[in-house]
Amino acid sequence: MRLFAAVWPDHAVLEGVAAFQRPDLPGGRWTTADQWHVTLRFLGEVAEADLAEVVDAMATVAARHRPLTAVLGPVTGRFKERILHVPVTGLDDLAADVIAATATMGDAPPEDRAFQGHLTLARVRPRQARLSPPALPPSVVGRPLAGSWTVRELTLVASDRRPGGSAYSVIDRAPLGSGDAPGDVPGGGSGDVPGGGSGDVPGDASGDGSG
Repeated sequence: MRLFAAVWPDHAVLEGVAAFQRPDLPGGRWTTADQWHVTLRFLGEVAEADLAEVVDAMATVAARHRPLTAVLGPVTGRFKERILHVPVTGLDDLAADVIAATATMGDAPPEDRAFQGHLTLARVRPRQARLSPPALPPSVVGRPLAGSWTVRELTLVASDRRPGGSAYSVIDRAPLGSGDAPGDVPGGGSGDVPGGGSGDVPGDASGDGSG
């Protein structure tokens, strides 16, 4: 199965993202609420026999980190001409720990670049991205979209490719603990984390998780 590690916004943040105006995107697709997540690491294919090892690694990482505040925004951006996203900060230490703990797991090696936390809003097919005018209109880039929430758990998510876009299902949850990793909890976001969500890997047209 195709797996990735992720955190999910709470309902207050999801409502803010849902209110973002979405013009038509010829050759593109807006993501939906059940896909709105922030990928910490995309593992790719993981054999059933190796699943327990991944789950254990995620639980160990989660126990080392206190609940922390993730900050969405303040404006939308894009990865090249294909992916519209909104940045998410505050997750770098957690992501680095996840990447280190799972580096040898899955068939997708950790990316050789700095972590860029983000939530994917829309994706354009590669052929459309090369057209002029661009498929991602300038009007959707640089628009205000902001919020924050308290991250209280780390999730392991399965990605299932479908014609209408990838579907995601949380297969394991590891609550953040009170361990030795830094992480303050300002009075930021509150609310329950939905049971599903998604995002994309920058530059990955498949939308199999990440972002």
